[in-house]
Amino acid sequence: MPGSGRFSRRVLLPELMDDPSCGPDEFRRCLVDLATVNRLTQATRPTLAFLRRAVRRLPAGETLRILDVGGGYGDALREIDRWAARRGIALDMTSVDLSPWARIAGEAEPATRQPIRWVTADIFDYRPEQPPHVVLSSLFTHHLDDAGVVRFLAWMDGHATLGWFVSDLQRHWLPYHGFRLWSRAAGWHRFVQHDGPVSFGRAFTRADWRRLLAEAGLPDQAARVAWWMPFRLCVTRWKGAAAS
Repeated sequence: MPGSGRFSRRVLLPELMDDPSCGPDEFRRCLVDLATVNRLTQATRPTLAFLRRAVRRLPAGETLRILDVGGGYGDALREIDRWAARRGIALDMTSVDLSPWARIAGEAEPATRQPIRWVTADIFDYRPEQPPHVVLSSLFTHHLDDAGVVRFLAWMDGHATLGWFVSDLQRHWLPYHGFRLWSRAAGWHRFVQHDGPVSFGRAFTRADWRRLLAEAGLPDQAARVAWWMPFRLCVTRWKGAAAS
């Protein structure tokens, strides 16, 4: 990431795991280590907080339909499944990922109590059989350029019936350098060591999200941008209601 002002704007350097020549074995090893990172950083906390509110908005007697975009190894949906099982919440879960190797997620353990559909597709070409109540994405939007993010925001807004939730990284020098050192010390997969810092360079600030939301036709009161530890920015949108 060249230049002294490298964190003042997004720097869209390529990530190794986005390389189409990556094979299934290497992709699997990378995803396993990423799942470890997500567990250690409690990455699902903001998503579960969103889902607690979604359940309260769900019409009585309906099964909550969740569409997870860029779900990778599926560790977020498996955690959501465990959370729902403890509360007796019925789920209909679909994971959509562009990578042909993302189907590896369906083989991962532990098995979920409620089934998950694993779909390999470009999200912009995907048409759900039923409209999801909520669309989730975690650490997906930084893989897109600004135009792609705007398009994705509009896609979610056009398909989710209750609302949608984006959880991604905050662009900042501290996690950029901190993750670079941590991943090397932990001996994680080379993709994780390379892509982690690059991801923070591709990530967002609050000002970025306000601009992108406006470009997607979503006014300030339509969505809420909130900071979550460690260095996450999460965007919440409820349909038919002002952000709160």
